[in-house]
Amino acid sequence: MAETEKWEYHVMTAGSTFSGPKDDEMEAMLNEWGLQGWELVTVTKIENSNKIRIVAKRPLGGASRKRQGWP
Repeated sequence: MAETEKWEYHVMTAGSTFSGPKDDEMEAMLNEWGLQGWELVTVTKIENSNKIRIVAKRPLGGASRKRQGWP
């Protein structure tokens, strides 16, 4: 029987009370995450704010298990 793939996740909130995240900053951040193997799962607007919550995942491999912190 094949082993079920395991994932690691990262959740981040972007934006501030007064302004949402800037497009060029988000694009640069997402491109960097992509180079590190992260895949965007969902983006949700936080109610009554200019903030968004971003969830990303990537396969949990041997190197990932040894790492501490993000990314």
